[in-house]
Amino acid sequence: MSKRNSQAAKTAARERLRAEREREAKRAKVKRQIIVACSIVGVLAIAGGISYAVVQGNKPTKWEEAADAKVVAPAHTSGKNGTTVVIGESKSDNVVHLYEDPRCPACATFEQTVGETVDKGMEDGDYKLSFTIGTFLDDRLGGEGSKNALSALGAALNVSPEAFLDYKAALYSAKYHPEETTDELAKDSYLLKVADTVDALKNNKKFQDAVEKGTYDAWAMKMSQSFDDTKDVQSTPTIKINDKVIENPTTVAAWETALKNAGITK
Repeated sequence: MSKRNSQAAKTAARERLRAEREREAKRAKVKRQIIVACSIVGVLAIAGGISYAVVQGNKPTKWEEAADAKVVAPAHTSGKNGTTVVIGESKSDNVVHLYEDPRCPACATFEQTVGETVDKGMEDGDYKLSFTIGTFLDDRLGGEGSKNALSALGAALNVSPEAFLDYKAALYSAKYHPEETTDELAKDSYLLKVADTVDALKNNKKFQDAVEKGTYDAWAMKMSQSFDDTKDVQSTPTIKINDKVIENPTTVAAWETALKNAGITK
């Protein structure tokens, strides 16, 4: 091979090497651009996800919204926001006031043991019955069963005082009252299932719609606040006779003694 040909070959080789380096540099640049673009997309996606999570986390719950909503009070209530519930037509000034929570197991025991006798005294005209119902067990145990059941009780009260009492008794019954650690009462389907055992509520479309639409959710929150604002009530059930807290009766005989001690006789 001549010196001239050798020089030309070297030049061609250097040119091919230069071209290859340029192509490699371009590929590397494109690769870096893709990596940067993907990184930006990833950062934006993470930021978007965090923003969405923050927005969702700050979004008020159904019950927080209900607390600020306009109150629709059930029929057969009185007072501010309809939180005064008094049942009975006694001509006396005697009032038995019950403070309860729908998830409360002790309230269920009281209802199962003495509830029928308490209701009969009201029906006989010995006293009026007053109710203030709280939802503090939702906060302590988690869930929303107390609030949901209280809203459903409002729907029952709107039907009639008798429907309210019968529904409350059914919810507290040994058959239907769930363990307090469960949140069965948060399910509308369960509340309606129990309501079907009450004649005035069975297949009652207006009642069912009120439960499913949460018509009395705002009222339930106001009622619960009224319970929380009662300073001398620390547990459930709390029972007052003529505004005086009594020891919770565990038998019918103990209830009759409590009435007698309060000066309420047949």
